[in-house]
Amino acid sequence: MEHNPQTFYTSQGPTSDPGRHTDLFTGLPDDLPELVKAVQGCMLHIFWAERYGVTLAEERKATVAMRALSHKLESYRLIDPRPLSVTRPMDTKLVGNCRDFSQLLASMLRHKGIPARPRCGFGTYFLPDHYEDHWVCEYWNADQKRWIMVDAQLDQLQQEVLKIDFDPLDVPHDRFIVGGKAWQLCRIEGVDPKKFGIFEFNGLAFVRGDLIRDILSLNLIEILPWDGGFGFLSKREDEMTNEDWCYEFFDHMAVLTQAGDAGFAELREIYENEPGLHVPGEWIMQVNM
Repeated sequence: MEHNPQTFYTSQGPTSDPGRHTDLFTGLPDDLPELVKAVQGCMLHIFWAERYGVTLAEERKATVAMRALSHKLESYRLIDPRPLSVTRPMDTKLVGNCRDFSQLLASMLRHKGIPARPRCGFGTYFLPDHYEDHWVCEYWNADQKRWIMVDAQLDQLQQEVLKIDFDPLDVPHDRFIVGGKAWQLCRIEGVDPKKFGIFEFNGLAFVRGDLIRDILSLNLIEILPWDGGFGFLSKREDEMTNEDWCYEFFDHMAVLTQAGDAGFAELREIYENEPGLHVPGEWIMQVNM
């Protein structure tokens, strides 16, 4: 098992590996701001499409349900085979959500030899007094020797609409709340779990789900925002007993997911040995098809 976090997060995972479509990464810029622009130049957020004057056909929306980046890129190149460094018009951009923006940026950074991982949690900058289900990308800045969060979907239009008052290339930790911190806010600090979620979905079970997604992403597995039906996510909230919640386990995991490199080895060991965190094998097999 790899014990160096920077080495580990330079490796592609099964869901972030571009696979045989690595050639689409040809010509990508080396610096972070330009890489983020490249992501924005080839991807359109499904929930923001109308803001850009785009009405999406159902077949274009279907890429959001693809777990693996390699599958998205296969669909993408059928429309436009040029490298991702080439900005696309709106009608040929890959359609994705916040998870997809973060996954693509992480994959590009890893391709460049820069440690990166998508993070699952909640943004405080979408609605007032609300923690919106969201993903960002976190990368290792070797010069500053710290992990920095980036919200790759926040282009100029979104920044203006949302009145963003921070640098999307260095998102403060009180503006994006990782799943573990959200769990602690609800469990320890008494914040109402109903403030965490998206659309009509919210509550402590939702927060627990995002913590699990963040744990998996820190182990190179980025599942879909609505994935469930396995391990700790096998039951609906109304089916869960007190034992099913595993409060103490997730209290500890919430700490580890925020411990940075100091918590890496234990986080990895727990993941490897806890079946409740393992996704169905066929999901990984499908990635490799």
